[in-house]
Amino acid sequence: MQAATTATTAQRKATRPRADALRNRERIVTAAREMLVEHGPEVPLDEVARRAGVGNATLYRNFPDRAALVREVLCAVMDRTTLAAEQALAETGDAFEALSSFVHTAADERVGALCPMVASAFDRNHPDLEAARERCERLVQEVMDRAVAAGQLRPDVGVGDLLVAAAQLSRPPAGTGCPSHDRYVHRHLQLFLDGLRAPARTALPGTATTMEDLRRDCSTQPATPKP
Repeated sequence: MQAATTATTAQRKATRPRADALRNRERIVTAAREMLVEHGPEVPLDEVARRAGVGNATLYRNFPDRAALVREVLCAVMDRTTLAAEQALAETGDAFEALSSFVHTAADERVGALCPMVASAFDRNHPDLEAARERCERLVQEVMDRAVAAGQLRPDVGVGDLLVAAAQLSRPPAGTGCPSHDRYVHRHLQLFLDGLRAPARTALPGTATTMEDLRRDCSTQPATPKP
């Protein structure tokens, strides 16, 4: 699984053979992720370039518009969270530990701020974004199935339940400051993870949330962001 994630990430970067160009692109993506979390999707691109330490021409040479930059940030975040779970599974063989690693890494990546951009805007049907999302969902489903089979995970939760809770608990949303966020987010996530362990103490209302449920509920497409 790890090889597949690495290969797909490299595929998106195959047009950047020079090491300095690769470093510049990665600095832009890192700066963009930080500023999207801090200010939301309408952050000025020249401010992203300034934080990355590159010129505007370098930014636009790599990312011709805002949608391309945001899409690469989202793909990179999903790749890193997927890789965290893959590595934990390879190192420990413990499916619940891999699930925990995924959830805590997702919080560190601030998916609560970034997920709305995946769900509703920036060409969410772009092949790169769909591929990254499918890899992430497939891995989480595999890890959850293994955890259920091992008697570690309660069987009445779905991938959608996990992803929604991880996103909600890793808020605040983009552009809203909350200085105490980092102090309590992992504590609350661990409480949530402990509640996922089998055997379950209580029955959950309703049915397990699937990714199809989430896609249906988030099907409304807002206005296209400004370039």
